[in-house]
Amino acid sequence: MDIGLKLMFSGLAIVLTFMAFVPYIRSILAGSTRPHVFSWFIWGITTVIVFFAQIEAEGGVGAWPMGLSGVVTVGVAVLAFIKRGDISITRTDWFFLTVALASLPFWYVTSDPLWTVVLLTFVDLLGFGPTMRKAYDRPHEESQLFFLSFMLRSVFVILALEQYSVTTVLFPLSIAVACTCLLIIVAYRRRVLLPNAAG
Repeated sequence: MDIGLKLMFSGLAIVLTFMAFVPYIRSILAGSTRPHVFSWFIWGITTVIVFFAQIEAEGGVGAWPMGLSGVVTVGVAVLAFIKRGDISITRTDWFFLTVALASLPFWYVTSDPLWTVVLLTFVDLLGFGPTMRKAYDRPHEESQLFFLSFMLRSVFVILALEQYSVTTVLFPLSIAVACTCLLIIVAYRRRVLLPNAAG
């Protein structure tokens, strides 16, 4: 695929990242969205590390949105903590965070970004656990537009990659699938809870 087209897809992914995060951050500041702090810390750490792995695997311009997203995601985690979002932290949450942090020396020892990406994708998907649990219990505290934007962003990231391999594709593809699942949970639970709220 032409490099100009790759740059366009990367640009679209970056625009979608901003379109997702700006209203999401505003909703956190307004108190209408209360993200799970540990989910966001885990996602931030894993995304930043995967960005470096994609760069090493020659993902090129397709990796740029991951780097930006990783930095902003860590910022959301900090903001969620400051604004006292959902800070219910379990032993499982600590385990996910520990595994995410342990992936760096794992990468150094193996000298292969593939296994780091596989491990981090697994951890990142586990990081969806607390948010999915919260979305099931309190679906109105999650932004559907945000996760829809991130699902589309992940698709554009894949299209923008200069090299296709498990190392470069696995993480954004998994995020797209996870966001789709979260959207289904939120939509279903909002519909189920609506009659109860009316009654």
